[in-house]
Amino acid sequence: MQIKSREPLEGGRERVTVVPENVDDLWHLQYVLEPGDRVAGDTTRRIQRNDDQMRDTGGEREHMWVAIAVEDVEFHKFANRLRVGGEIVACSREDQLGFHHTLNVEEREELSIDKRFKPDQEARLEEAAEASENPDVAIATVEEGRAHVHTVAQYGTEERATISGPTGKGEFARDRSELFAELATILSRMDVDAIILAGPGFTKQDAHKYIQDNAPEVAEKITTVDTASVGDRGVHEVLKRGAVADVQKETRIESEAEAIDELMVRIGEGAKAAYGPEEVTKAAEYGAIEELLILDEKLRHERGPDGEWARDVDDVVRTAEQKGGEVTVFSSEFPPGQQLSNLGGIAALLRYRLE
Repeated sequence: MQIKSREPLEGGRERVTVVPENVDDLWHLQYVLEPGDRVAGDTTRRIQRNDDQMRDTGGEREHMWVAIAVEDVEFHKFANRLRVGGEIVACSREDQLGFHHTLNVEEREELSIDKRFKPDQEARLEEAAEASENPDVAIATVEEGRAHVHTVAQYGTEERATISGPTGKGEFARDRSELFAELATILSRMDVDAIILAGPGFTKQDAHKYIQDNAPEVAEKITTVDTASVGDRGVHEVLKRGAVADVQKETRIESEAEAIDELMVRIGEGAKAAYGPEEVTKAAEYGAIEELLILDEKLRHERGPDGEWARDVDDVVRTAEQKGGEVTVFSSEFPPGQQLSNLGGIAALLRYRLE
């Protein structure tokens, strides 16, 4: 995320102009924007005309600048866009004021945001700005007869390819190269800075050797890691072992995996941990929170979908920070976030055990 400018406004609001550089940045903005904000940018809008020539076409799309009062925000990962809807409050065409419009925010499009930023939202913008300097990473997991390729993003990991091939046993052993060749081709076409090649046994070493001999430019990016599984489970093992951190020092999903594992260990031992809105609120008030773990979806609502929140979650975040606690916001699209959701969407690692 490129932060181009910041301008203080009246009433504690601020105008921040940003340029999202990738789909991760669009995902971050989903949790920065909320109803009541004002967002402005360039767009196209279908303009109805009254002349006979345009009556049958339903109008033509025209380029214009609009500012809207935000009502709803939707992140469309597979379309690489963020949809921000609301009423037009300012526009380069005055005749469009008061109409509803949806801004389709895409990569490399400048966006102006006017709002009163909350602490977690400020931190998310800064995190997105810092993350733009991190290298892009692919994880390839391989075993006899199959391989998987995933990419690492801040909203989670995404499977890009699954390859099936010979088992490599008996008379078909010579054909294992078909699997390795297809894997090498897929990896050579990916725009990444580093590749982690993982899996059980010696198959990954054989694949690595094949790639070194046939695609040396790909092999230069590869680091090998031992895992017991392939696919999604293999990727999770890679993340837990910190292999991605060697090439991408601050990866959101790695810190989440580490934090949720530590939380589960402490819960299992009956040690310094709290989970659920009631316990975590109590811990925050006592100043006992070392690290607050909260699901991103919970930051969008004052109360959870089943009405379990007894107070504004922003108060819990502010209280924890004011008393020296760190805050980690979990992505609901990655397994650690799903684990946290099962615990009520909020938990904490504590400095001391509460009675």
